[in-house]
Amino acid sequence: MRMTKLPSGDEIVVLGMGTWHMGEVPSLRREEIAALRQGLQLGMTLIDTAEMYGDGRAEQLVGEAIAGHRDEVFLVSKVLPQHATFSDTIAACEGSLRRLGTDRLDLYLLHWRGPAPLEVTVGAFEELMSRGLIRSWGVSNFDVPDMEEMMTVPGGQAVQTDQVLYNLMRRGIEYDLMSWCHERSIPIMAYSPIEQGRMLTHPTLRFVAERHEATAAQVALAWVLRNDGVVAIPKAGTREHVQQDHAALALRLTEDDFTLLDGAFPPPLSKKPLEML
Repeated sequence: MRMTKLPSGDEIVVLGMGTWHMGEVPSLRREEIAALRQGLQLGMTLIDTAEMYGDGRAEQLVGEAIAGHRDEVFLVSKVLPQHATFSDTIAACEGSLRRLGTDRLDLYLLHWRGPAPLEVTVGAFEELMSRGLIRSWGVSNFDVPDMEEMMTVPGGQAVQTDQVLYNLMRRGIEYDLMSWCHERSIPIMAYSPIEQGRMLTHPTLRFVAERHEATAAQVALAWVLRNDGVVAIPKAGTREHVQQDHAALALRLTEDDFTLLDGAFPPPLSKKPLEML
């Protein structure tokens, strides 16, 4: 399993598992838990979740899946911006820990910017770290101006990652945010790396996949993971899907593949607003 480093020095896998929309359909629960456990067995030890996902049901699902295996997992969750005041951040984290059945998070993210001043949220993160409830913190859906502002906040330079929408169809961060983070050794965590499946019928993506005897999703994942300092967290709700995602790690795209994909999904030529799903 390929690894990348956080600014703290912690190493994390470049291919983890997302849980958005998991835990919401009772009939799928058993297979979703089995999928997460399958991923852990394959070395996909980073699991990303959030208090927002299913109003906490995704966290409960993750907690059940990792029971007895907590020390094998790099566990990530997120606080909603409306909970990002000092006291509410503490309470939100404690709620996430209860649902996850654990005493700590490895990484706690501000889900996106809201009304709470950044210095207040950072202060809450520092308090959570001092209590041992989180090991590190980061942000999600922050653009360059947000990250630059974070660097001016007391303690803000301890930010560990920026989790953003990034895939072949959503390449806007390549214009400036990606390089800004890379220059500071802050990994990008790419959510929805296959655009929730919407890109998978694209003829160019399918053509490249056929050349490699791979799936379109595997090509899309391999493309996201082509550079160091990028972590992908695709959602996989079945064991078969997890195995297919894992196989993308062995896929080596060629320069010709990259040229074809750039033609079909052009890189940005100008600054674009940060996209979110």
